[in-house]
Amino acid sequence: MSRLLGGTLERVCKAVLLLCLLHFLVAVILYFDVYAQHLAFFSRFSARGPARALHPAASSSSSSSSNCSRPNATASSSGLPEVPSARPGPTAPMLPPCPDSPPGLVGRLLIEFTSPMPLERVQRENPGVLMGGRYTPPDCTPAQTVAVIIPFRHREHHLRYWLHYLHPILRRQRLRYGVYVINQHGEDTFNRAKLLNVGFLEALKEDAAYDCFIFSDVDLVPMDDRNLYRCGDQPRHFAIAMDKFGFRLPYAGYFGGVSGLSKAQFLRINGFPNEYWGWGGEDDDIFNRISLTGMKISRPDIRIGRYRMIKHDRDKHNEPNPQRFTKIQNTKLTMKRDGIGSVRYQVLEVSRQPLFTNITVDIGRPPSWPPRG
Repeated sequence: MSRLLGGTLERVCKAVLLLCLLHFLVAVILYFDVYAQHLAFFSRFSARGPARALHPAASSSSSSSSNCSRPNATASSSGLPEVPSARPGPTAPMLPPCPDSPPGLVGRLLIEFTSPMPLERVQRENPGVLMGGRYTPPDCTPAQTVAVIIPFRHREHHLRYWLHYLHPILRRQRLRYGVYVINQHGEDTFNRAKLLNVGFLEALKEDAAYDCFIFSDVDLVPMDDRNLYRCGDQPRHFAIAMDKFGFRLPYAGYFGGVSGLSKAQFLRINGFPNEYWGWGGEDDDIFNRISLTGMKISRPDIRIGRYRMIKHDRDKHNEPNPQRFTKIQNTKLTMKRDGIGSVRYQVLEVSRQPLFTNITVDIGRPPSWPPRG
């Protein structure tokens, strides 16, 4: 009996052992089958686009050339196209518009012309001004691009003071600007308005983006930086209260000293007259042109539009023009034929200095008899 029971128990144990072995074999087979499926899945996933981008075997040359032909495409140093990153790279930040009322303005300024003013000092004071007298605010985008035009001859002493005061003022006003000194060659009679016409044309040759033009005498410095050198809907007269006139407007139609017109306004009046040789009259002619084309003069508050003039004797070959009163009366007849469309001159030299661009021009000489109005 015991022998029979022992034999039965042995057979049962063997059967259980075989069953466990069979279960283990099945489990191993299933494990390797699932692993093979996972491996095939991940292999197909990793074989997509990046592999072709990193290993352009058959089309390396064609893909590289087509990549570099696009406006913003770049190529790596190995000659292969750059693989686009999942995250966009850093881009230059978009600057906000410059404020209408710049926060760094000082207001009333102390202006004096007694201290020595070497150009080296002025250059040190304005490290942000580029060669040729160009400046762009680093922290905002101005609405206008301003060309400052100065008619000039033999006024180096005055120019140093003008640069000393005006560059900091214009930078505080957050202007994008360039300074152009239009130097009349020779010793013939001076012609301020014709030089301003030349400055308008030559500035646009250098930068067609100029859309605002400030015309300034070299001996006038504003006493308040809130007098913003910008162009508006109407032509602007800035120098309305000079010290030599007792800080008053000398008469209602006065438009001399410092003025500003947009490009469109300047072309609308056919620029400035070319036939005013000698001192006086051209600013009244310009006022007439503005009025005759239906525009009006805008001016700052008289407390802000104050200017100091550097005292000096009248220049040689800039005597008062005896014909100026007759010419002023005939503006309506002459403005269409005499202006920016008829100016003739020859550029002799263009010199870009650290604080300004000097343009020396031959504008001819006055006629030996007055032209008929």
